[in-house]
Amino acid sequence: MSETLKLAAEMREKAGKGASRAVRRTGRVPAVIYGAGQPATPIHVEEKLLVRQLSSGHFMNSVVELDLGGQVVRTLPRDVQFHVVSDRPIHVDFLRIDAGSTVTVAVPVRFVDEDKSPGMKRGAVVNIVRHEVQVDCAPDSIPGELVISLAGRDVGDSIHISAVTLPAGVVPHIHDRDFTIATIVAPSALKSETGDEAATPAA
Repeated sequence: MSETLKLAAEMREKAGKGASRAVRRTGRVPAVIYGAGQPATPIHVEEKLLVRQLSSGHFMNSVVELDLGGQVVRTLPRDVQFHVVSDRPIHVDFLRIDAGSTVTVAVPVRFVDEDKSPGMKRGAVVNIVRHEVQVDCAPDSIPGELVISLAGRDVGDSIHISAVTLPAGVVPHIHDRDFTIATIVAPSALKSETGDEAATPAA
């Protein structure tokens, strides 16, 4: 399951662009907590700690526990805005989550067992259609990644969501079709070789 992250936060007394700029000058990032039928709560977090968690690669699909002066609020990051020039984070939206709630998250996929794929042994490559798959699950059941085996896969095979074993309690957000996650395709050299063979008349 995805790791639960912890982040200290403080209340923001003032809103508006001017107040947000003042917060950023102190090394903090303005943010807001919303959802669960409660009023939006303006806060700010330390930029260095936020950047460290963003660099983990799984910030957007992890539960983040915000510590507001001893009061812990369980949230899920929903949006991070970055400065167009410096690429520094300038605002974060956190969705408040309750026990028993269901969330939709994008989970990265990872492929294994390349050495057990006939196609890969012949030089084929994995054409990834979806690097992430949206799933619905409880906040405490968010998978860190979806591991997909390439064992037995040959050139021309397609890997659909129905072929992926999801953890208990996790279901695809798109449920009305068996969408493709990846295909096994031949490299140009193999395609050329196959084409030459097809073009050579039989003796």
